[in-house]
Amino acid sequence: MFHSWTATAVTALSLLAAPALAAPDSITLGMVLEPPSLDPTANAAAAIDEVVYANLFEGLTRFGPDGTIQPALAESWEVSEDGKTWTFHLHEGVTFHDGAAFDASDAVFSLDRARAPDSTNAQKQLFEGITSVEAVDPTTLRIVLDAPDGTLPFKLAWGDAVMLDPASAETAASKPVGTGPFRFVDWKQGDSVQLAAYDGYWGEKPALSSATFRFISDPTAAFAAMMAEDVDAFPIYPAPETLAQLGADPRFKVIVGTTEGETILALNKAVSPLDDVRVRQAIAHAVDRQELIDGAMFGYGTPIGTHFAPHHPDYVDLTDRSAHDPDAARALLAEAGAEGLKLRLALPPTPYARRGGELLAAQLRDVGIETTITNMEWAQWLETVFKGKDYDMTIISHVEPMDIEIYARDEYYFNYDNPELKKVMAEARTTVDDAKRSDLLKEAQRIIAEDYANIYLFQLAKTGVANAKIEGLWENTPTPANDLTGVHWVD
Repeated sequence: MFHSWTATAVTALSLLAAPALAAPDSITLGMVLEPPSLDPTANAAAAIDEVVYANLFEGLTRFGPDGTIQPALAESWEVSEDGKTWTFHLHEGVTFHDGAAFDASDAVFSLDRARAPDSTNAQKQLFEGITSVEAVDPTTLRIVLDAPDGTLPFKLAWGDAVMLDPASAETAASKPVGTGPFRFVDWKQGDSVQLAAYDGYWGEKPALSSATFRFISDPTAAFAAMMAEDVDAFPIYPAPETLAQLGADPRFKVIVGTTEGETILALNKAVSPLDDVRVRQAIAHAVDRQELIDGAMFGYGTPIGTHFAPHHPDYVDLTDRSAHDPDAARALLAEAGAEGLKLRLALPPTPYARRGGELLAAQLRDVGIETTITNMEWAQWLETVFKGKDYDMTIISHVEPMDIEIYARDEYYFNYDNPELKKVMAEARTTVDDAKRSDLLKEAQRIIAEDYANIYLFQLAKTGVANAKIEGLWENTPTPANDLTGVHWVD
């Protein structure tokens, strides 16, 4: 409000003397799904990490907002010449929220627990190459591998690899104790989880004193909660159709980024004529990515030309290899003798698949490919498509970080077998040279794009909304997380 010059001198002086209102130091975040537990090392649900990752629990390394691997409880590390022995140097003065000191013996416990035969860790493959974990001294950890693996710091950054307090590990699902900047306060089942800043935190103190995660699954209720300012932010907002309305309100800002979800039209290469690269290329040229993004995702999504997240530093934009070109598609089908092609299209229940499938079927019809659509529930899709490989095409989003290695797996549901790609991926796994690994990952992207291993549609968008005065929320999602370490309010 502007004040006129007719205001009294006393009023003016009192305004000048009044202290400025302090910015809020608490935040309430909306989440669609409630986590089934709060132990990320014992359950695969992404909602767990969306509460605890980098907030309550920390690992030796961590994902940064841009997908890079950054130091966490380990301040530095080095690897032996043979690539098998990794030495991690841990921060001093770290304590768990129960006051117990954190040292290398706790890291041994946490990693041995995760890789034990009876472990319930959802990502045990992250630890399969580990031969031994040893505490050299309180701040030095040695991990020995059975083969060189340059991706070990990446693997240790997952929420599944965070450090737990041996005294409280068994109750971490309901009363988690970590080393992070926030400690657990309360979990009201069906409603919310509350965290508070941990006074004894070893690192830079967060600007927030407390955080509440509220669980609101209904899109209409999520919109109402934002409009009423009952929640301060909804980092993964479930009603994209109302984002324009929220974005037009000066109280809010819309935050749009990407996730790790590569949305693809997967092709079964064991089915003829999908084993012919010309047919796969024809299908690729038949697809109009932007029409799919606009029609199925309300305009939110990033076109991709290979199986890699656009926000990753090693991403290569190869969308030009499969540009929308119906004439080229028809010519390739004719060259392959595949005119009048009829294919099955299996669709899981997600909106991107159901809405996108109808649009994609029309695009294929335009170049002479007829599709028979079968809508499946998740259990049926997993059994028939993923396990049984009884399909021709399917639309699915792969959400695990850095999962291009699935193209080198034998017996995977794509039925893709490319010796050149397998060689490149094997080399990428075993190199400890970051620059060399980057080159190899870029080469792998080119191989699958130019071989049209699948049809690459778009990266799922991370559509969020927040109070306009909140800064520091992640724009992209290199891993499931609502990292609050850099979140603060501004005047």
